[in-house]
This record gives sequence, C-alpha cells and structure tokens, in this order.
Amino acid sequence: MKKVFKITLAAASLVVVCFSALVVHAGGWDNFKLRYFYLTKYFNDQDQELEDLQKQNINPEKNTRIDLAELLSGGPPKDGIPSIDNPKFDSAQTTPFAQDEQVIGVVINGEAKAYPFGVMNWHEIVNDTVGDVNLSITYCPLCDTIVAFERNNSTYGVSGKLYQSCLVMYDRADDTLYSQPWALGVVGSQVNRNLTKVPAIKTTLGAWLAKYPDSKILSTDTGYNRDYLRYPYGDYYTNKQIIFPVSNQNQLTLHPKAIVSYIWQADNRKPHNLFSGDSQQFVHDELKKTGEKIVRFNGRKIRARWDSQLDTVVVEELDGTPVPSSTAFAFVYPAFFR
Repeated sequence: MKKVFKITLAAASLVVVCFSALVVHAGGWDNFKLRYFYLTKYFNDQDQELEDLQKQNINPEKNTRIDLAELLSGGPPKDGIPSIDNPKFDSAQTTPFAQDEQVIGVVINGEAKAYPFGVMNWHEIVNDTVGDVNLSITYCPLCDTIVAFERNNSTYGVSGKLYQSCLVMYDRADDTLYSQPWALGVVGSQVNRNLTKVPAIKTTLGAWLAKYPDSKILSTDTGYNRDYLRYPYGDYYTNKQIIFPVSNQNQLTLHPKAIVSYIWQADNRKPHNLFSGDSQQFVHDELKKTGEKIVRFNGRKIRARWDSQLDTVVVEELDGTPVPSSTAFAFVYPAFFR
C-alpha cells in the first residue's frame, strides 16, 4: 500500500512539474491560459447558440452568411463571458482607473461616457443608454475592435463563438448571431441585417476627461468578481500571436498587432463568407506623422485625421460630422474586408 502511495505521489509530482514547465514556457499563467484557452470548450456546452435557433424552427445552415465551419468555439459557453446589463458609473474623482487607462469614448446628445478596457476585457459588451439612446458598447480583446450601435429595446450578449478570431454577439430578442467587426447578422432570422452604428473612439481616460471632464466612467461595481485593474491576456496585445485561424494574412504588411482604424458601409449584396460594400483602413502610426488623409468612401470624400488632444484617429465628413469607425489590430482588416 505504501509503495502504491509513493508511486501515485511521484506521478502527481511529475504532473505538477510538467504543468509548471508549460506555464513557464508560455511566459506566465496569463499567456498559458490564452494559448490553451480553446481546451475549455471540452468543459462547456458549445452547441447552445445554434440549438437556440433550431428551437425557433430556424435552420442555421440555410440562414447563414458565413461558413458554419468557420464559426469557432472560443472556449466559454453562451453568456460564459457575461455582458453588463445594468451598468454603474463613477466620476473622474471616484474612478479607480489611472489616467493612462485605455477607454472607449462615446458622446450622444451631449452625454459623454467612457468604458475602460479594464472592464471591457472581462465583459466585452455593455448594454447601456447614452443621451436617451439605447446602445450596446462592444469590445473584442482578441481583435481590439470597438463597435457601438443602437440596440433598440433588446440587449446583446457574448455568444462564446468566434469568427475570424473576433467576437460574435447575439441579440437576446431572437438569438441572431452578429459578427462584431462587420456589425452584421451572420446566422439566424436577421441574417444580413446591418446594425446602426454610432461613433465611438479609443483613447486614454486622461485625454477623454481633458475634453469631457463631466464624463461618466464605467464602474468596476459590476456584480462580478474580477480583477479589473489587471490585463488578463499576458503579452497578447503586443506579440505576433493570433490564437484562432484568420484569413488572408498573406496580405498583411504590418505587425499583426499594429493599431489601425477602419470604416465600412455594407451594400445590398449578400455574398457568402464575404463583406460587400465599401471600406477604408487608416494606420495610426502613419496618420500620426502625416496629420490627415482624405479618401473617397461610399461615393463621397471623407477625412481621417490624427486628433492630438485625444491621441487617436478620428474619421469625419469634410464638414466635421463624425463617421463611425473602429480601431483594430492590423490582422483584422484583411480577414474581414478582403
């Protein structure tokens, strides 16, 4: 009996040593979790998203814009990454976040709000009301994409699925799945529906408050136990690693995590597994040097410029009216807008 116990203890010790070595080789616990994140799919229900559509007599294979084989399980189940549906807010005086915290900034009808990445990294979607308009503010940590849109009377959740390594949202009104970087319904009864986007920018909290000192700031009081002051993805933000498969990376000339902004407007065509419409990309490092760039977009000229106050790219009509845009890691644009 003692011999069996010693063998078992030795085997357990070997497992611990091997596991520790893998963690060290990955560059730490956060990098290890991210590298092997997909393994969590074996512990979670990964079929609920499509089953919920089938319960409504909707055949996903006939109501899809994309190849379902490319709708990948990210690990967590549906709502395993919980959206924030009853957000609370701090002021500049009460927020725990530092001035250099990256935020999503939104202004609607004179009301300004900031959504720190420290919270968005853990929740990805905030269902909120800004300037009396019901909005969903969304962020994908794997793609650095930001999309804010009108949600009407519904709310949106995190499906647990990924398309081209990016967030797939779902509408709780009908379970339609939406590709976040496209803001487009891709599977379900509302396939090909375009969400109504509103301007949202990526900047720092300090820069945002300098321009909007009365802005509300999303609180860490979310009802969930998370370390919102810690980045949970290791060195993913700056390394060259892309966790899940993405298309057309042979077109990429930038570092995959270089920051770009893009604008896009879909047309009425519905090609399978492709975006159809107009789009433009602006590289932040380039615009920071040149100041601005005027391009033709969707039949008119628009301007992208470096905003030195907000330290980011803003896109606008020539009369200064904001044009909804999204930041992204550079690998995103060729994957979605080929």
